[in-house]
Amino acid sequence: MRPTFLILGLLLATPASADLGDWLRDKLKTTGAKPDAQASAGAIKDALRQGTERAVGELGRENGFALHPQYRIPMPEQLVRVDKTLRKLGRSKDVDAFLLSLNRAAEAAAPQAREVFVDTVRGMTINDAVNIVRGGEDAGTRYFRDHTHAELVRRFTPIVRDATDRVGATRNFKQLLVRAGPVARLAGVSDFDLDAYVTARALDALFALIGEEEKRIRRDPVARTTELLKQVFGKN
Repeated sequence: MRPTFLILGLLLATPASADLGDWLRDKLKTTGAKPDAQASAGAIKDALRQGTERAVGELGRENGFALHPQYRIPMPEQLVRVDKTLRKLGRSKDVDAFLLSLNRAAEAAAPQAREVFVDTVRGMTINDAVNIVRGGEDAGTRYFRDHTHAELVRRFTPIVRDATDRVGATRNFKQLLVRAGPVARLAGVSDFDLDAYVTARALDALFALIGEEEKRIRRDPVARTTELLKQVFGKN
């Protein structure tokens, strides 16, 4: 293996608490090798593409959110008292329908992230990519969040709004408040932004899955599905 690839591959073997930038600089001084910037850029782009495809594919389908053990969208904290009151009043079916509609809205919006992620990868500079390779095990995910979050919120919000209207989340939400009566008024949820809540939870889940995939690629040779990933991050 070329010295450059060996050094970049060994990044994954360093302790999580290590300063990877300092560690890399020490290795470069020892070997005299210089990072292959083009290879680093291509590899991190492959890794991010792989991570985003997994995240969008897993969450942007029927029951992708609704049945996910970790990322299912829960009852908003502001509505917990309303939830409990309605269940005591025998309205559990209404509450469950409301929760399902939130998750359906997130599932409808998630596929829209694919185009934003692809555009971000295309616009990534070689310097950006090299810094990500040298960074911590979630450096790529943090880059994605910094560079896509605002655009994703802009795109997700109308889709979530349309989806909540279509699947009945907004209607169910209003019905919940009416049935909860004084509990809802006391909870102060009359101006709660349901669309913003669903959008935020959906994006948090997408970024979390991308982060998981990035860490897996850095740690597990089996997860490196392209030759470039194997070259830069190591084959074993």
